[in-house]
Amino acid sequence: MAQVIDAQGKVVREQETPAAFAGETGSKANAVFRAVFRELANPRAGTHKTKKRDEVSGGGRKPWRQKGTGRARQGSTRSPQWTHGGVVFGPQPRSYVTSLNKKERRAAIVAALSDKFRTGAVAVLDTNGLALAKTKALAALLFGSAKAAQNGTRTLVVYAASEEAGVGVPLTRTGRNLGSVKITHTGALDVKDVVGCGRLVLTTAAHDALAAQYGESHASA
Repeated sequence: MAQVIDAQGKVVREQETPAAFAGETGSKANAVFRAVFRELANPRAGTHKTKKRDEVSGGGRKPWRQKGTGRARQGSTRSPQWTHGGVVFGPQPRSYVTSLNKKERRAAIVAALSDKFRTGAVAVLDTNGLALAKTKALAALLFGSAKAAQNGTRTLVVYAASEEAGVGVPLTRTGRNLGSVKITHTGALDVKDVVGCGRLVLTTAAHDALAAQYGESHASA
């Protein structure tokens, strides 16, 4: 059951959990892990680079003769044991991109959302009469007051992609200065964001859109 809150943040009723998110999530833990790992790894640039011995400038001549000095034999001042020498087994440019098939990605997001519904961490926001002019108004809506928002539970607010021009703009504008709040839409919803939040707030349109989108895959599975 998800609580439905109005534009003032008051609970007005409870809503049944969509069938798509009412199942068990234990068997999908590996899919959730792989999805989160992929979402964290893929944005990495992989441009780290250290110079190897043959890439460091200098060191063209032998620093001293082979024998008779009492010192250890050396062939170049750019050997790894020298200051400013080459780096042994240092990081080299690479790609961190990890693939995950479409079916497993869908299973992961469904499992993550199902877990939030199961633990009662989902609230549905009725956007009728919603007017957000300032950040303080959104803080009061989500946490009760601006002061409570400073140490409030990490909250993910999701609106439907079709609401971008309406509800989406004021939500994004007023929520960007709240450190414990992230605003996104259904088309950009990530598993890591769902797993990482303590509370998930869906607009009515987003709730219906997710139920319809993943309800179809649930029915065909």
